[in-house]
Amino acid sequence: MDLQIKGKYALITGGTHGIGRSIALALADEGCNVAVCSRNKERVEKTISELKAKGVDCIGIQADVMLESDIKRVMKTVIDKWGTVHILINNVGGGGRWGSEIVEETKKNVWLEVYTKNALVAIRFTTLAIPYMRKQKWGRVVTITSIFGREGGGRPWFAMAKSAQTTLMKSLSMKHYLAEDCITFNSIAPGAIMIPDTGWEQVAKQNPKEIEEFIKRELPLGRFGTPEEVANVVVFICSEKASMLNGASIPVDGGQGKSIL
Repeated sequence: MDLQIKGKYALITGGTHGIGRSIALALADEGCNVAVCSRNKERVEKTISELKAKGVDCIGIQADVMLESDIKRVMKTVIDKWGTVHILINNVGGGGRWGSEIVEETKKNVWLEVYTKNALVAIRFTTLAIPYMRKQKWGRVVTITSIFGREGGGRPWFAMAKSAQTTLMKSLSMKHYLAEDCITFNSIAPGAIMIPDTGWEQVAKQNPKEIEEFIKRELPLGRFGTPEEVANVVVFICSEKASMLNGASIPVDGGQGKSIL
């Protein structure tokens, strides 16, 4: 299937690890030119090497997106080189394991930090990208949320931040002036995804019995998802084939989520 995005310019935040890296590589496989940003210089360099091997133009930027100045620098770097951006993947996020299960014992700054890392970062990148998408009358904004951005559960600061991201995409999708310029806004809501060097892998190493019980209790497919499986859905959403898909929150969870919507 020709997804008709060859030659487009894409920016993936947090695009050097896990889901973000898989999205970057998958878009490159479709012929997209790809920019990635990350705090980790070594991961930036490694991902850029992988992207170059696919024959696309690419940009790697070391940045801390918790700093608004770094967000502006990332976007300026992309625009200075390419002049525009067609696809924005708001992948930076996290905080699902921050704090304590006992809500009142969790420091108040956790709420703000998790909200900033997820919702505010997505807002800042999106509002910087929209003018270029409007000018070319084409754009795709996809935000990586969580099943806890669609239903109750999880740590409340994380669910609140992810729900805000979901609401952002839905609200923007309903703006007629943006839709008329062929810009779509959608969310991908992953369930439990096994990513190297992150929480689930650490639990698997420390307490394999806990993981075994979790899989039996929560995961109908009997396994964790992979970053590549999330990336496959994201790439389709970015394509011309998904032109009618706007304002959706799509679970990629193997049936783990409990929402019927």
